[in-house]
Amino acid sequence: MIIILEPNITQESKEFKDLMEYLKRFPHLQIKVMEHKGVTRSLIEVHLIGEDYMVSQEEIENLPGVEKAIKVTAKYRLLGRHGALTDFGFEYKGLQFSQESFHIFAGPCAVDTYENTEAIFRALKEVGLCCARMGAYKPRTSPYDFQGHGKACLPWLFDLAGKYGIKVIAMEVLAPHHIEEIQEALEDAGHPCGIILQIGTRNAQNFELLKAVGKQQDFPVLYKRGFGLSLEECLNAAEYIASEGNTKIIFCLRGVRTHLGDPHRNLVDFAHVPVVKRLTRLPVCIDPSHPIGSKVKAPDGIRDIYHVTAQGVIAGANAILVEFHPQPEKALCDGPQSLPLTELPLFLEFVQKVRETYLDLKKLVNEGKA
Repeated sequence: MIIILEPNITQESKEFKDLMEYLKRFPHLQIKVMEHKGVTRSLIEVHLIGEDYMVSQEEIENLPGVEKAIKVTAKYRLLGRHGALTDFGFEYKGLQFSQESFHIFAGPCAVDTYENTEAIFRALKEVGLCCARMGAYKPRTSPYDFQGHGKACLPWLFDLAGKYGIKVIAMEVLAPHHIEEIQEALEDAGHPCGIILQIGTRNAQNFELLKAVGKQQDFPVLYKRGFGLSLEECLNAAEYIASEGNTKIIFCLRGVRTHLGDPHRNLVDFAHVPVVKRLTRLPVCIDPSHPIGSKVKAPDGIRDIYHVTAQGVIAGANAILVEFHPQPEKALCDGPQSLPLTELPLFLEFVQKVRETYLDLKKLVNEGKA
């Protein structure tokens, strides 16, 4: 059961203390108190973990300070919408992330040179974007491929981000000590930007890493669906993060591994955007670069990456994680799927038109219901 308290209630309130006293009559239950500071409201949730059939939902809801009580059946209890809970999102570095917001994270999967990084940040600033994707740590299938520069690039990467007004960088981490390295480098640089820790598809069920990013409160987390995992498995993996205390999570769809997707790299799963939004309170991101794996064009002249981006945006995606590079043919990682930086204005205009269409269709359908 999840007990949602009224917005004005704090842990110092008499109503909260009375509720805790009431719950002592059920010593077999584990009680977990979660405080959420969202975009639209802040609230306290009290989670009862264990066999709660003896707890009267009606009696709980009649207690002072209780807004509602919800019986939970899904395993992802902290992140789930459970048919009633609303999305409240979170704020980070002055930006709002919720199921209503929309952001674009553009850049390379892995940072290669100082000059290329500066060119990318400069281009983002020129088109008005303040979010980027930049990998310092990069897992590769072959041990001989470029693995990223690691912590060595963080000082100049953060310096350039501050220079060009980049507010947030999505950066993959592969081990708990990477979090510490990012924290130290940001501190040394004077915190010129924010970081969203990315859990890549290869670490989608690395439970110790999931716990580590969940225990820290400095950075939100972008969790990528495992390319060989069911949606249920991934939602439960994201729950590992939340169960450690960090509920500032963005769920990212990036395609699933199956030969049915050939000749694309993976099978696009963006039809799951509304599914994740219905099942959870998480903002949903799409990564169109990895499932396609190339810059091939359809007969209509539009790249496949653009087409699948449109599919995700029209389905209600709240963010796009897309690869751009000044010289894709010379990129040390994922060059074949990286869009040329000169194409960034066109991509943004394309996405803007699709997003406007989604909002128009959303309005049309909801007004039609009335």
